[in-house]
Amino acid sequence: MNGYQPRHGATARTKEPEGCLIAAVRLPVRVVMVVLVLPVRLVWDGLVLAGRAVRRGVLLPVGRGLAWLWRTLVAAPASRLWRAVLAPLFRGIGLVLTWTARALLVWPWVALWRYVVAPVGRGLAVAVTFAVRVLVVVPLVWVYATLLTPLGHAVLVLLRGLGSALSWLGRHLVLLPSVLLWRYVLAPVGRAVGAGLVWLGRYLLVVPALALHRWVLSPVARGLVLAVRELADAVAVAWRVTGRVTVTLFRFLGRVLYVLLIAPFVGVWRYVVTPVGRLLRDWVWIPLGQAARAVGRALRAAARPVREALRAARASARATRAEIRRALWGSPRPEAGGAPRSKEREPLP
Repeated sequence: MNGYQPRHGATARTKEPEGCLIAAVRLPVRVVMVVLVLPVRLVWDGLVLAGRAVRRGVLLPVGRGLAWLWRTLVAAPASRLWRAVLAPLFRGIGLVLTWTARALLVWPWVALWRYVVAPVGRGLAVAVTFAVRVLVVVPLVWVYATLLTPLGHAVLVLLRGLGSALSWLGRHLVLLPSVLLWRYVLAPVGRAVGAGLVWLGRYLLVVPALALHRWVLSPVARGLVLAVRELADAVAVAWRVTGRVTVTLFRFLGRVLYVLLIAPFVGVWRYVVTPVGRLLRDWVWIPLGQAARAVGRALRAAARPVREALRAARASARATRAEIRRALWGSPRPEAGGAPRSKEREPLP
């Protein structure tokens, strides 16, 4: 023992005896499988290489070009337009609409709820609670304590006595005879019948099934397993051999196609399209972008007075509401500790 332990598959393979017939049939089978698998492997590798070529040479460049056009012609102008023009305009409109909705819809209802509906609701709740307690809870408690509790105790005593009597009758009239019948009649008869059925099943079913498995099914299964294993090994060897052949062939064809078709397009892209694109970027797109940013800054500067006017309007509206509240409700009275009670009557949100 030198510490080396082969894998389970290798151990099983070396332990299985192989005759001369298997060794003689294995080589022709593998040659035939190579001849049969070679066209399939050629078609498979051809499709794989064609897919890679289409992805690298067509789909990736077209996708990058479309992405660049989208970023340059659609996304960047739309972003600048939104940031410089539409977003400030929508913010201003939103502030005006929000202030108008609060002034016309929210604040009147909040004042109605706080100073009318809530006090009335609290008074009604106190009155209803008192009425339910006097008219419903107190009578129900008296009925439960005076009538239902003694009646329940009497029914419970009656049920306990009836249960004890039924338990004694069931134990002496049903349970004890059933135990005697099972112990001295049914159990011995069941054991005898079970022993007979076991003997019949063993010699009529188990022994013939074991003989069939040992002398018929096991040899047939071993033969089928050997045939399937040899066929799978032949297919695997043929697939590896044809893979090497197709790799060499398609490498040669790929080099020829690259020299004849792809290299000219690469040269045109590198020495014609790229310089023209850089020229357009430096002399067309960058000046246009600078002009658009200048227009955006001018629009933001023009929108600044509108925002200042909205802030002044909101401040004046708050001051007006505070004056109206002081005129209607008076100044807030201080608490006992000296802190004012103006926290409950802050300006409406």
